[in-house]
Amino acid sequence: MTDLRIRTAGPDDLDTVLAFWKTAAEGASISDDRGGVDRLLATDPEALLLAELDGELVGTVIAGFDGWRCHLYRLAVHPERRRRGIGSALLTAADERFVRLGGRRADAMVLVRNETAHHAWQAAGYQPQEQWRRWVKPLTDGDH
Repeated sequence: MTDLRIRTAGPDDLDTVLAFWKTAAEGASISDDRGGVDRLLATDPEALLLAELDGELVGTVIAGFDGWRCHLYRLAVHPERRRRGIGSALLTAADERFVRLGGRRADAMVLVRNETAHHAWQAAGYQPQEQWRRWVKPLTDGDH
């Protein structure tokens, strides 16, 4: 897929990204709004990676590094473009970013019910850690 371009998102991309997630992302997040993505870019301007094919947004991943851990969120590929290496290219770019920043291990948030994603993450070298449980406390009125 030589025409695939991976780049970081900028402020002008945010509305397109939010619309893309409604089509391509599994589930919704409390941060799936303009304010949430604005805060992400203000905090870590290179965290949101976009995959484009002929100028069309076909994939995303958030590759956030907090100085301690590398976290992956919102790996999404357009449903009509899946199984073509786009997700793998995004994860490779995320891994490269993490290594540049000094990261030692990456983790991913993956919905339990998303079996398709489980296969993709495993193919990328990720394994579930059954001994861990995610604990969540909403800090706003949203409940995602």
